[in-house]
Amino acid sequence: MKTIVVGISDMKVSNRPDEVLITYSLGSCLGVIVYDPVARVAGLLHSMLPLSKIDTQKAKAAPYMFVDTGIPLLFKEAYCLGAEKRNMIVKAVGCSSLLDEKGFFKIGERNFTVLRKLLWKNNILIEKQDIGGSLSRTASIIVASGEVRIKSGGREYAL
Repeated sequence: MKTIVVGISDMKVSNRPDEVLITYSLGSCLGVIVYDPVARVAGLLHSMLPLSKIDTQKAKAAPYMFVDTGIPLLFKEAYCLGAEKRNMIVKAVGCSSLLDEKGFFKIGERNFTVLRKLLWKNNILIEKQDIGGSLSRTASIIVASGEVRIKSGGREYAL
């Protein structure tokens, strides 16, 4: 299996059955995983911040940094590889409160709220999620099967 690393503020989509998409260090960041089991297309997005309006220039240069600009691009790229909206399975990971113990910024919570609003407006449901808490996560998806694995707090489990 070939491992494709999705960095922070990055996104990758694949239809190659020999690939695994993986992202590390999902703290307050949001990881969104999409999979079409018919077309066998997988995508993984690692977004840092909820809304691009805080820095429109940065959003143009790095659209995956923001949930509101990254999510549409994730779906668009998956569709380009043959995925269809009606088949899409969506999973969400991350959004913890690692560096915000007092809850002042609530970046993780805001990231998840923006995701839910975008998906709701487009009639898309989140099938599974591993959201919140105070631990960082690593998320991966095997393109051939759509199996999603999470590593966090010394544990590894399927999502």
